[in-house]
Amino acid sequence: MLDGDLLVGGCLLLTRSVSAGIRFGSASLATPNVGCMTPPDAPHNRWSDLDRPPLNVAALRRGLLRPDGLWTSLDVVDATGSTNSDLAVRAAGGGLAEGTVLVAEEQTAGRGRLDRSWTAPPRSGLFLSVYLNPGGVPVERWGWLPLLAGVAAATGLAQSAGVDMALKWPNDLLVTIGGTERKTGGILAERAGEGVVIGIGLNVSLRAAELPAPHAGSLALAGAVSTDRETLLRAVLRSLEQWYARWRDANGDAAESGLQAAYAAGCATLDRTVRAELPGDRSVVGEAVAIDGDGRLVLATGDGIQEPVSAGDIVHLRGERGGLT
Repeated sequence: MLDGDLLVGGCLLLTRSVSAGIRFGSASLATPNVGCMTPPDAPHNRWSDLDRPPLNVAALRRGLLRPDGLWTSLDVVDATGSTNSDLAVRAAGGGLAEGTVLVAEEQTAGRGRLDRSWTAPPRSGLFLSVYLNPGGVPVERWGWLPLLAGVAAATGLAQSAGVDMALKWPNDLLVTIGGTERKTGGILAERAGEGVVIGIGLNVSLRAAELPAPHAGSLALAGAVSTDRETLLRAVLRSLEQWYARWRDANGDAAESGLQAAYAAGCATLDRTVRAELPGDRSVVGEAVAIDGDGRLVLATGDGIQEPVSAGDIVHLRGERGGLT
């Protein structure tokens, strides 16, 4: 039930009550507060340190590690296969502290949902994983963690990069480039040991020629006021710490913590006709009308049935926003 994206079942409906144009970065969505899937043969350009400087791990630790804070350790490695896999192995061995953060300057075997491969040029984005162990929260509510990470990342990036962000259910981060929505990042949550590893990948400085697909984007191409990766990383982790604390204080109740409403408000999938490609070679077409109490996407089909979807590939068929499928 908790493998992969950690999306589980539920029934409490919350219909969208805000306009379709809302994005993270709008005043109404202020918080209390990765790369895209790249084919193996995509170009792999290396920029100079001046263009893409390395992260300063000492500065990051000074800014993020506090005795009373969530983050307990932070390491930056030059390259690894997958930060998620690395933390999962450590968690399986026992003794991994909650709040462990692992960041890579380059991932050589990164992966997203449905085991899609994911690579990007070194130092062109944020590639990180964190380990969380919400022991006191009922396990059936852990399915909200990847959606929580999406809300936290989108809000932190909107504030630090100065770009409007949106979410494609369940875990894609979107920006708008030339009036068209583009995927600039993604999230993968996996059960590991006694807790959960959450991976976040984000295209930061990729140029148009480096993008792996027409629907991909980056913060730079979206007109970000800052592409400083240390600034962005601090903002994402601080936002994640704040949202995680609110969710835990509410015992994992997404409605009480405000998480359910925040996700629905920033979800670009709602109010659109979509096709859900489901396990078992089944697909459902309908209007995305709600995010229910367990983070499932609720589709209203043509025969009047409302069907909740807990996992699957979502294709935006038509709607108010252009470009992204």
